[in-house]
Amino acid sequence: MDTRTVAELGREIYLAEQNAIPFEPLSARHPDLDPSSAYAVQEEYVRLRTQRGARLVGRKIGCTSKAIQDLFGIDTPDYGHLFDDMVVPVGGTIVSSQLIAPMVEPEITFVLGQDLRGPNVTADDVLNATVSVLPSLEIIDSRVHDWRIVFADTVADNGSSSRCVFGPETKYEAGLDLVGERVRLLRDGNEFDTGSGADVLGHPAAAVAWLANAIAEYGGALRAGDYVMSGSMTRAAPVRPGETYVAEFDTLGSVSCLFS
Repeated sequence: MDTRTVAELGREIYLAEQNAIPFEPLSARHPDLDPSSAYAVQEEYVRLRTQRGARLVGRKIGCTSKAIQDLFGIDTPDYGHLFDDMVVPVGGTIVSSQLIAPMVEPEITFVLGQDLRGPNVTADDVLNATVSVLPSLEIIDSRVHDWRIVFADTVADNGSSSRCVFGPETKYEAGLDLVGERVRLLRDGNEFDTGSGADVLGHPAAAVAWLANAIAEYGGALRAGDYVMSGSMTRAAPVRPGETYVAEFDTLGSVSCLFS
């Protein structure tokens, strides 16, 4: 895909997010939108966001569990960027009118204490580099009308990212069982779904290792201080205005948000 088209699509995504107005799938309009071109579009979107004052705070990984892969018909993980203006305080209110078709996912987030650069990063490397882990909610949203996405669409759309809520940090120590860590996702006090760390590529740290290796293909690396959301442990819950969501983790604590 030529650089002019990449720039145009990056700007289209940026404006659609800013105005909460969806567009038709990019993949249907641009058959040449392969994964490499889609990540180039994402980088153009990121350039526009940072140019306008947003600060990068980390990355998110998508489609790391069978539940999410089945939901969207996508069998390969992807990633997106997290910015400071996406972060919502625990228990905070998210303005529904600023989003298009949000969904909520409970995740384990890693905070890195040292850089990770692929290729060949392993889950053990990730754990050795991890300072802390925390319970979190990712609010995904698609700028593509009615979530009619294929892999290239969600990649270009910054991994369908939108908002995130980070709970209390737990210092990572060897022996902390992130695979067995379970979560209950509650919608207005009612259980929506449950899951565990094992549902995230077998181990949430394996998802972070995948990310480090994937971004290395484009010259990127994970940096000390980054927040890395490892992917949903349950099905994604479609949101209606006025609802409250709580993720209750076995040992990591809980995290919540409200939609206006």
